[in-house]
Amino acid sequence: MGIGEAVQFGGSCADGARLKYNMRMNSSREWRMPAALSFLAASAVFAWADQALYDEHADARADIRAALARASKERKGVILDFGANWCFDCHVLAGAMRRPELAPVIEKSFIVVHIDVGRFDKNLDIADQYHIPFDKGIPALAVLDPTGKLLHAQGQGEFEDARHLDFDTIRTFFEKWRPKE
Repeated sequence: MGIGEAVQFGGSCADGARLKYNMRMNSSREWRMPAALSFLAASAVFAWADQALYDEHADARADIRAALARASKERKGVILDFGANWCFDCHVLAGAMRRPELAPVIEKSFIVVHIDVGRFDKNLDIADQYHIPFDKGIPALAVLDPTGKLLHAQGQGEFEDARHLDFDTIRTFFEKWRPKE
């Protein structure tokens, strides 16, 4: 309601000015809390971004072979996590995977291999081998059994927008694909 509208309904100009001031103050308060929460969430993710998730010099094929050897001995599945250090959603997914409610499930059930895709110019052949389409975005996961058989590949960019996914969606994915005991 503007000043003119306050006068029209029998209020004075001073009442209208006070009303306009109060409306401005209320609307500024409305954005403060979401802005503060967004800042805190972004700060946490940027703190993770300082940590290199993906070894840019790794031999991804050797890492996969080592993970499969270990998975075979430990009777675990293998998660191939295709992503890049510059990818915000890759760090969001990694943060979700470290949460206390999910980390023990992953630790008990999977060997995780982080595969660097650079600027979509690295390890393209491995992504093709495991049916990961980069045009759908990253992070993208492939699930292997201990023998290396592909059980599932995210072909539709399911985690590409990880920042907007609810945690239960991520947890459900890992619970669904963990090896049966």
